[in-house]
Amino acid sequence: MMFDMSAGQFDMVYNALSLTLASMMASTLFFWLRLGSVAEKYKTALTITGLVTFIASYHYFRIFNSWVDGYSFPAAGADGSVADPTITGKPFNDAYRYMDWLLTVPMLLTEIVMCMKLSADEISSNSWKLGSAAALMIALGYPGELIIEGGLGMRWMYSAAAMVPFLYIVHTLLVGLKGAADSESDPNIKSMLNMACLATVVSWCTYPVVYILPMLGLGGSSAVVGIQLGYCLSDVISKCGVGFLVYNITIAKSEKGGY
Repeated sequence: MMFDMSAGQFDMVYNALSLTLASMMASTLFFWLRLGSVAEKYKTALTITGLVTFIASYHYFRIFNSWVDGYSFPAAGADGSVADPTITGKPFNDAYRYMDWLLTVPMLLTEIVMCMKLSADEISSNSWKLGSAAALMIALGYPGELIIEGGLGMRWMYSAAAMVPFLYIVHTLLVGLKGAADSESDPNIKSMLNMACLATVVSWCTYPVVYILPMLGLGGSSAVVGIQLGYCLSDVISKCGVGFLVYNITIAKSEKGGY
């Protein structure tokens, strides 16, 4: 469903999407250009980190174009004033965001696991478990995302369902994998691993908050703007921010001989 937007509301989303797209593109270039600086053992983790922001760049490009196509500004007035945009009839396709998460969220978790002192079997097992939980969380959350007004009880239901795999992921990152992070002999690396897990959890906690904005009384265009701004901020932190933590971990481990 499309909603009428003021020029200010349109610009806020426009600028947020533009900034997020630029952040993802710049991060991708940095991660991949620095691949030669890490030990062979950690190149896969850093490659995945770059893939996360690369895939996000593509989807944000599509979201940005869809937002621009959904609205049209009339000609400026004689005094140079700009009127509010009108709906063009082309729908704003926010499904690109969920398609992005379906690909990148499992990869985000995998890049963290691959930096830990775990056996190959443990890395594979944890990656599959966390990745499957992430995919289930996104699949359960998407139907509710389509409900902005009316029937918000269904949005609550989907939100509650998605929280089950979400809480499993949080528990695994903060409790289940804490032993692997604490087994690091270098206190700096141990601190960065714990920080990467914590930063992932903290940034992800913003998604449920943004998700329930329509249920808190924010409706129509205000809900759309709030959701877009909130998700943009969360994506920059969880993809770019955590990505740079992963980069620092791979560099620190490479300097210690890849251990």
